[in-house]
Amino acid sequence: MPKKAKKTAKPKSKPKSKKAKARPLDFNHAMVYARDVERSLRFYSDLLGMKKVDEFRYEGKPIYARLHAQEGEGTIALHQLGPGASTASDGVRLYFETPDLDDFCRSLQAKGVYLTQFPKLMPWGWKHAYLDDPDGHEISLYWAAGGRMKKTVTQAAKKAAKSR
Repeated sequence: MPKKAKKTAKPKSKPKSKKAKARPLDFNHAMVYARDVERSLRFYSDLLGMKKVDEFRYEGKPIYARLHAQEGEGTIALHQLGPGASTASDGVRLYFETPDLDDFCRSLQAKGVYLTQFPKLMPWGWKHAYLDDPDGHEISLYWAAGGRMKKTVTQAAKKAAKSR
């Protein structure tokens, strides 16, 4: 007599998979290419007050360094420029914020730093000063007076349009 086939349980339906929600991006750092990392390190640490958190040396010279702003979580990395490469970075500007903008700029001038623009109140309500780092990367020093995360440009434009 042939054996009866065993009844097999129906395969369990697969649980509905929950799509993993992608976590939002966090800005990590900006990479700044330099002809001379050691010179740039002095500029960003001695003049702008950033603190070195990491450094990689090759043949005794720093070719990479990572710096942390004294306030907040902002970091930049300095990286040795490759042979024949350009430091041109049209369209990119580094921003550093300080409530003591005028005093900070005066201290830079006293140390021989050339400001391409002295602190000036801009139409959008922020006060800006500009300078270049040793490789010509443009830097904005500014104070937004609490308006950094607000739509100040839009508000300023509306206000200017009403005053015409």
